Amino acid sequence: MKKCLVTGGAGFVGSNLVNELLKIGDEVVILDNLSTGKKENINEKATFIEVDLRDLEKIKPYFVGIDYVFHTAALARVQPSIDDPVTYNDHNVNGTLNVLVASKEAKVKKVVYSASSSAYGNQEKMPLTEDMPIDPISPYGLQKYIGEEYCRLFSYVYKLSTICLRYFNIYGPNMVLDGAYASAIGIFGSQKKNNEPLSIVGDGEQLRTYTYVGDVVRANILASESKIDDGRPVNIGQSNEFTVNQIAKMIGGPTIKIPARIEPKRNLCDNSLAKKLFNWEPTMELNKWILEYKKELGI
Repeated sequence: MKKCLVTGGAGFVGSNLVNELLKIGDEVVILDNLSTGKKENINEKATFIEVDLRDLEKIKPYFVGIDYVFHTAALARVQPSIDDPVTYNDHNVNGTLNVLVASKEAKVKKVVYSASSSAYGNQEKMPLTEDMPIDPISPYGLQKYIGEEYCRLFSYVYKLSTICLRYFNIYGPNMVLDGAYASAIGIFGSQKKNNEPLSIVGDGEQLRTYTYVGDVVRANILASESKIDDGRPVNIGQSNEFTVNQIAKMIGGPTIKIPARIEPKRNLCDNSLAKKLFNWEPTMELNKWILEYKKELGI
């Protein structure tokens, strides 16, 4: 049995990861300040600590005796980071640095960092591969990339084993359904349930790779067990893409256009490196899942 610490374990990815770690018999400690996480997402079999990662001295004791740290905590989403870059930087950069410092001092075996495909920004060449130059177009994308660089640095300077997983548009159980932190799938599902028109940003032709949270959880566990320890980034995403208009059509219902915003036009994932390094590949297809999702919502 391993002892694992999951930051953001009351959030979307973190709560699903906690559930799976407990299922396979690991002991789990959750650190979450509940700024975006929800108490109802917390598995009662885990040890829950309400604490802010920006307070280094407060979080340090919880890392003692931990084998693996899964750092999923963040203030997510692009647009809110544009509106408030200072707060986002404090959480996403300083919080990550504190997790790495606490992990180093506690001599944990590995840190698995939840990075983001937002770091790629707008790229001409598709699909996106890990060796491409990074070109973020939002504070969030830059902050998540800074986290990657801190992981790499801590592996090089302090010999702390780290690996960075670049996620592509995650969906599934416990995803946020409304507000600034919701994805298109969650927003559309909520709007459809409330008999509201589906709000499409711009022309709706933005192409996105969508990835099931269960596949992301499996990637985290495989990454923790792998020999990769140098902080390198690895794409975690499906190998296909859909426009926002196609997602709206899958959900069904009338639509309404809202103003365009700063965002990449495409983010097609190349996931071949994950398969090569730790034999990961996605298993869930979005269109199949949406059929079950609609049944669950009663829409």
